[in-house]
This record gives sequence, structure tokens and C-alpha cells, in this order.
Amino acid sequence: MVQEINMNNLKQIKVLIWDFDKTLTPAYMQAPLFARFNIDERKFWAEASGLEKFYRKRGAHNVSKDSLYLNHILTYVRDGIFKNLTNDLLVTLGAEIEFYPGLPDFFDKLKTGVTSDSEFSKHGVTVEHYIVSTGLRKMIEGSRIAPYVDGIWGCEFVEGTAKANYLDGDQSKLFEEPSPGFITDIAYAIDNTTKTRALFEISKGANKHTEIDVNASLAPEDRRVPFQNMIYIADGPSDVPAFSIVNQYGGQTFAVYKPGKLDQFVQVNRLQRENRVQGIGEANYQDASLTAFWISNAVNVVASRIVQARQTALREKVGATPQHILTDLGERIANGSKEPSSVLPAKKPSATETAPTPAKKLGISASNEGQM
Repeated sequence: MVQEINMNNLKQIKVLIWDFDKTLTPAYMQAPLFARFNIDERKFWAEASGLEKFYRKRGAHNVSKDSLYLNHILTYVRDGIFKNLTNDLLVTLGAEIEFYPGLPDFFDKLKTGVTSDSEFSKHGVTVEHYIVSTGLRKMIEGSRIAPYVDGIWGCEFVEGTAKANYLDGDQSKLFEEPSPGFITDIAYAIDNTTKTRALFEISKGANKHTEIDVNASLAPEDRRVPFQNMIYIADGPSDVPAFSIVNQYGGQTFAVYKPGKLDQFVQVNRLQRENRVQGIGEANYQDASLTAFWISNAVNVVASRIVQARQTALREKVGATPQHILTDLGERIANGSKEPSSVLPAKKPSATETAPTPAKKLGISASNEGQM
């Protein structure tokens, strides 16, 4: 009897997870924001970097330094420097973000390269792109790369503040108050450590199925995207927590550096020597670049492994096709019949054929995926 094949356990989805600033772009995404309001970008970032020390002197014990710049943007709004800055304006400014050579076309090429392959397509292998950034989600949404991605994690602002006792009034009028016309609060913040939460949300499928809590226990075989189907691309030490998670569970990692920048090369080269990333290359995504080759090959390696795993699982569950047994085989041989037969006479195995293969001698077997 043929066993039932649970195709849901043969995961066909592979994902590429991208950092944004300095990975996809040569500058910080906020550059168009500073240009719009004629702000000295270096001065702003120097102020933002000094906030940790500023807050600690005023009694703060723990400070989330990766997202302090969000507070400083709001300070600029309150002080009238970023006058009437709205989420809509952030989306508009996102269209001015400059990308490294080859983008955003490279994203589409990676997808079509898989869907146009007959073997990959037959097994339903697909590619998804996700951006996980400590930058501003609205600016990414307005950028040229947004149509090519399947999901975005980034920091968000909200326009309007909930007043004290706001639940005590008429519930039907909660959302009738007009927007103040500018951003007022932080709605969502992500830092270099909490990027790992996004990885688990992608793995478990919480981003696709809201009923799945990211902290819920979910067996590896039930996850939408196994970590070994992930490729994580970023630009430096700030992404070490995410690199570590992907490496630990069998995924692939790659670090990029700005072309011509020796200090950035040294930085990612150190990551590779410390086995924190598996490959490095210039942030150039044009055809025939080393980075394009490495990432494209990584996609093909994952896709081929998915296909092989599915083929192996199918063979093991279906088993060999039954053959008819010819009862008159001995008579046919005695009469010298040349008619084709579906069963040939058995022969005594030679010494060579009975010897174990090197793999059997070493006890080599296929490894099983082990994930949290």
C-alpha cells in the first residue's frame, strides 16, 4: 500500500532577507529627508549618536541606542525643523532613495530565474524577498524597490496621540478626531537585535498568518520557511545577531561593502574570517559581478536541495513499481528464446559487489534539520 505523502512538509519556499541602508543603498535612506528640510545630515547623526550618553546622565539605565534617532526625528518635528512631517511625505521622499548598481532589477531576476527553470517550476519552488531594516518603513514603501519585495520590517511613526482616558468616551468616535497633520509618536521600532524576531516570524509564517504567534511552539516541519531555506544579506557587524541565527540553523549569509572602501572591506572580511558570514563581495548587483554570482548560486543551491529532498521523499514513500513474475522463465532459457523478459535470472554476486561502499563503511547518512 502506498503511504500518504504530506506535501506540506516538503517546503518549496526559499527567501532572501535583506538589510537596507548600506546594503541596498550607498547612503542612509534618510538623506532625502535631510535634503528636503535643508538639514546638515552629519550634525543630525552626531546628535543622535550622543543621545545614549545624554539620557544616561539623566538617569536612564538601559537605552535602546539603535532606535534613538527616531526620538530625535520627533524632536525635530516638535521644534518645527521637520515642520509638518507626515507619513505620506516619508513615502514621497522614499522615491528619491538611490540604490546600488543592478537594483531593483536583480530582485526580479532572482525570482524569474527560478520560475523559468522547468525542474524548479515543476516542484513549485518559489522565491520571496523581505527587507528587515532599522530604517523607516514608509520610506522603503515609497522606494523603487518596494514593488519587488514580499514584506518589509522597519520603524514606523503614527500621527496623533491617544489622550488620557480615551477609552472612557464614545467608542464610535475614537477614530473621528482629525490627524494633527504631522507624526507625533513611535508606533514600531526595530533594532539590530530584534531583527531576529522578524526572522522567526518569517520562518513560522506569522507574517502570512496572523493567528500564528511568533512565540508559539511550532515544530520545524510545520514552519512555512525552514531556516535552511533562508539567505541573509547585510553590510556589517550590526547584523551579527541575524547572521548568527541563520548560520546556526543551516541558512546562508553574505556581507557586502561599498565599492572602493577599504575600511568597509576590512570590516566584512573580519566577519568572514570569524565565520560569521559565508561570503563577502562589493555592493554591486549587476550581471557578472561577484556578488550577483554568489547570491544567484546560493539561490540555485537551495532550490536544487529542495527539489532533491522532494524527489527523495517521494521515492521513499511510493516505493518500487511491482513487476510480473514469469513462471516459464526456465523453459524460455532452455529453448533459447530471445523474447524480452521483465525478469532476468539471478546471478551470484561477486566479492566486489558484496563489499560495502565507502559511505556505508563510514556510516554516512543524510542529516536531519534541527531547528528551534
